Amino acid sequence: MLTLRDITVRLGGRTILDGASATLPQNGKIGLIGRNGAGKSTLVKTIIGELEPDGGSVEMPRRARLGYIAQEAPSGTRTPFEAVLEGDTERTALLAEAETCTDLDRLGDVHERLIAIDAYTAPARAARILVGLGFDEEMQGRPLDSFSGGWKMRVALAALLFSEPDVLLLDEPSNHLDLEATLWLENFLKSYPRTLLVISHERDLLNTVVDHILHLQAGRLTLYPGDYDSFERLRAERAAQAAAARANQEAQRKKLQDYVARNSARASTAKQAQSRAKMLAKMQPIAAMAEDPSLSFDFPSPNELRPPLVTMDLAAVGYEADKPILRRLNLRIDPEDRIALLGRNGNGKTTLARLLARQLQPMEGSLTFSPKIRIGYFTQYQVEELPANSTPLELMTRAMADKPPLAVRGQLGRFGFSGNRATAETRTLSGGERARLALALVTRDAPHMLILDEPTNHLDVDAREALVQALNAFEGAVILVSHDRHMVELAADRLVLVDGGTAENYDGSMDDYIDFVLGRNQPKAEVGGGKPAEPAKKPAGLSRDELKALRKKVTEAETRMKRQQAQLAALDAALADPARATGEFKGLAIGELGRRHAAATAALEEAETIWLEASEAHDTVMGKVA
Repeated sequence: MLTLRDITVRLGGRTILDGASATLPQNGKIGLIGRNGAGKSTLVKTIIGELEPDGGSVEMPRRARLGYIAQEAPSGTRTPFEAVLEGDTERTALLAEAETCTDLDRLGDVHERLIAIDAYTAPARAARILVGLGFDEEMQGRPLDSFSGGWKMRVALAALLFSEPDVLLLDEPSNHLDLEATLWLENFLKSYPRTLLVISHERDLLNTVVDHILHLQAGRLTLYPGDYDSFERLRAERAAQAAAARANQEAQRKKLQDYVARNSARASTAKQAQSRAKMLAKMQPIAAMAEDPSLSFDFPSPNELRPPLVTMDLAAVGYEADKPILRRLNLRIDPEDRIALLGRNGNGKTTLARLLARQLQPMEGSLTFSPKIRIGYFTQYQVEELPANSTPLELMTRAMADKPPLAVRGQLGRFGFSGNRATAETRTLSGGERARLALALVTRDAPHMLILDEPTNHLDVDAREALVQALNAFEGAVILVSHDRHMVELAADRLVLVDGGTAENYDGSMDDYIDFVLGRNQPKAEVGGGKPAEPAKKPAGLSRDELKALRKKVTEAETRMKRQQAQLAALDAALADPARATGEFKGLAIGELGRRHAAATAALEEAETIWLEASEAHDTVMGKVA
């Protein structure tokens, strides 16, 4: 059991953690969440002893082993396989002792312990973990220094998982993984036999793996039972309760203020007025649940272009003239296409994205772009390479040198950079804010095609939802590379599998692909056969405009559902206390409030029915129904 008791941490004169307390259940799987900059990594550093808290304590059983990934990736001439085996330090020490021990009694104890910790099956376990994280047999035997930083971090993760600590701490473990490795990791963590504390913004991981949500907000911790969806429901209920309590308190405050104002000057009531004034002074305001008003994505709409935007005919692409990475590419991209590129890292997804972004030229075949096409290409490197001492306003002004200041400010405002945030130095921005700034820069000229390579790595759960909504509202084509399958499922309606040295349409759903990756079935698409890729099957006679209308119907129904849910929440609060009703419900009788509530409930049910029917129809069109 891990107990956090009144943890306070101050950094740079700012309080990051303020009396944070929680008791984590033994062998529980806890998802640590919070907005970017809330202090999640600070809390983990405090738990592992890297930061000394200004107050409070971290308590856990004396012999409990704590495991986390060090910031420095493993390196040297060791192989990934050797590095993972060394991750179990007890096994390594016991094996070394068994080689040199001359005390027969001690040697017997050593071998007994080796059997108890399954030391002799360790090589097979290490190999399975490495395969799950994307290392084939050849890669497992290469020296670590031959790998990139991202692959080295996978080795560090594999070594940590192999060591099976009593408390496993993971900080955004999927950031260096592709979708396939992320799926494997989720399945591994689901069956992890000890305590897990994971920082993640992956909704699917938080719903699939964890059984508790630890929410960090305003320096405090709150533990919720259940997965992320359950947390969202509970948080919404608490928000409604807090709003009701705050409204009641405000009404009481006004009564007290009115009494004090009317009775302070009268001798007969001055004493009572003074008493109420003291009550008023002691009344602590009930805080509203914090929301981020700057959470914003709004892609500018491009002018219309006739289809196709891009066509490839037996194209090949690579980095060395005689060694193409991808061959026989036959793809067509039209306006409003929503395409997700699937496939393991190293198969060529980023290479294909760079070809579409005109950063690479085809080695063979033909690649044709619409003459007036504008392309926006987002990568993680753009986020990491933003100048530290510049401001969003300065960067956008340079990028839009031919535009008036009003247009520059307008583009920044689309992504939440207004007022002081537009003039804050980039080094002071959170990871999510830097990602929004990079997106603002690459979309400044309203591109017809938006290529996003892992856009969610710096975004929290709420920001990812905002990005999905913005992509669905975007009127251009989208090419998406992401390990966040929740985003892929919501934002893409066409899947392209990059595998076997080529890229072809995957004639199946994300569920089919997930089953294939996890070994539950075979892919529905044949890849690498050299034949031109066929578009995903659609019902006869269904035009692109009809598809667009279907997608729009789903989005409109979702909007109606959210609006009706908000109205029901306001009506529930008004029915609980009509005196604090606001807006259109203020002054209404209980009977009228009840009639409004019934109408809103019926409207919500109708919107849910429309959404369900439209979603099923859309899924059928895009191959989700056989």
